[in-house]
Amino acid sequence: MTTQSSLPRPLVAARHLVLVAGAFVMIAPFLYMVSISFTEQSFVLTTPPQFIPDPPTTDNYTRVLTMGHIPRAFANSLYVATASTALSLLVSSMMAYAFARFDFPGKDVAFRVLLVGLMIPAVMLLVPQFILAKHLGLLDSHLGLVVFYVAGSLALNTFLLRGFFESIPAELDQAMQVDGANAWTRYWRLALPLARPGLATATIFTFFGAWDEFAWALTILNSPDLQTLPIAIRLLAGQGNNAVQWGLVFAASVIAIVPVVVVFLAFQRHFVQGLTSGAVKG
Repeated sequence: MTTQSSLPRPLVAARHLVLVAGAFVMIAPFLYMVSISFTEQSFVLTTPPQFIPDPPTTDNYTRVLTMGHIPRAFANSLYVATASTALSLLVSSMMAYAFARFDFPGKDVAFRVLLVGLMIPAVMLLVPQFILAKHLGLLDSHLGLVVFYVAGSLALNTFLLRGFFESIPAELDQAMQVDGANAWTRYWRLALPLARPGLATATIFTFFGAWDEFAWALTILNSPDLQTLPIAIRLLAGQGNNAVQWGLVFAASVIAIVPVVVVFLAFQRHFVQGLTSGAVKG
């Protein structure tokens, strides 16, 4: 097997150059957005693009943070995303543990039916979800967002966590059962701690999905006080390109990215942890 140290130095340098160029292409839009957020309105979207504001200003952030609807929308999104993530992880982890550890009639069929949800595009469910939400009295409410965000994330989270629970040695469950631990104790005190990498992954996916979701929130929310951050940013952009204050839009977008970065940094270290090492460390 050829290692990097055995490759010719020009080839290694070329590989690094390609990787650096690819990384710049990936982060350039983000850097440009941050740059515009610190640029005065009269200097935005210049040709060629300026990645360093001249002169820089924080006026866009001051204006965005003093607008009542943006901080309120931020708080609404944070509440909805946090509640959806917590409830989804609780329900999906219990379902995954049941599928991984118990035998019951129709188990395989039920799991396959659950996975069908992964094959259906979310946009195709807008109309039936709207009809269901109307009959349940969930229109124009944060509860209507949380319920359907949780329902939409259960299939993926259950599929992901089932694999982690099945990888936990069954002998550990049996040992706790001999000591008198019931199913809930084994799930709460054994399975969940050893499935931290899976829980971290599910947390990131679920939080990102709820935080960034736009179509369903736009469909059922009518009250301005209930609007989430994606809707508020879209309304901030206005209707026409000539009237858009891109500095404000990009400042609000940068603020919207902050919770995403915080959640990722908080849980990303669990991605490299294996279940075996977690079991040995206790």
